[in-house]
Amino acid sequence: MSSEHRPAPWLLAHEVSVRYGSGTVALQPSTLRFEPGSFTVLLGPSGAGKSTLLRVLNGLVPATTGHVARQDLGPVRSAAQWRQLRRDTGMVFQQHHLIGRLSVLANVLLGRVGAYPAWRSCWPLPRAEQLRALEALERVGLLAEANRRADQLSGGQQQRVGIARALVQRPRVLLADEPVASLDPASAEQALRRMHDICRADGLTAIVSLHQVALARQFADRLVGLRAGRVVVDTAPQAITVEALHTLYGPAPGTATRPDAASDSPPEDTHHAPSIVSA
Repeated sequence: MSSEHRPAPWLLAHEVSVRYGSGTVALQPSTLRFEPGSFTVLLGPSGAGKSTLLRVLNGLVPATTGHVARQDLGPVRSAAQWRQLRRDTGMVFQQHHLIGRLSVLANVLLGRVGAYPAWRSCWPLPRAEQLRALEALERVGLLAEANRRADQLSGGQQQRVGIARALVQRPRVLLADEPVASLDPASAEQALRRMHDICRADGLTAIVSLHQVALARQFADRLVGLRAGRVVVDTAPQAITVEALHTLYGPAPGTATRPDAASDSPPEDTHHAPSIVSA
């Protein structure tokens, strides 16, 4: 199908770039389509532009060139359009950004604050909102911890609170910036599996940045690799090759760099490329 006749994606970054006042280019002009219900994983070394791209998609960082568009909004330009897009976008961060002295439930309810005018924050949110937050906690397996202080939870539990806080918005898009980077391997897989299953169940369009190639290949529908602010890989997870990963991260120490040394098949496990999968 020609590009002129392709249906509009749910979310589109069209020729977006980010250049800071210092002259630093964080993101080269890039065009990426995100289809409804897809689970896209962004890969690349630190400083590759993954976080910048996520923040452009949510309007937290303004694009220097290009624009973000959504199927039902068109190009997002006005303040009202950005407010609508943010209301429909949940964000999960590497650092959980919880308020430790507050209860787990109170932290989840913070995800609903943006739905009300500022003056409304002087009163407790309605019972319906509290029930919504409890439902989100149940979905991430933390209903029994609703009244505990957030700082009494383990790192994996705190990350699940962050996921619940995003879910309570009833988002249509979920953005996650290195959501499992600070977790041990077993907790990371568990948290990502739960996030993936929820996105599937709710039909959310998810865009998640990761360092762990093995987890990316396990859960993603699509892999987008960035290096030095430029998209250099865009493929299905089963199609990614060692050569493509070397393009992103450079060859592992001690490996051959001859053109014929790169396999046309993806590695069977992460031990083939230890430098690639380290967080």
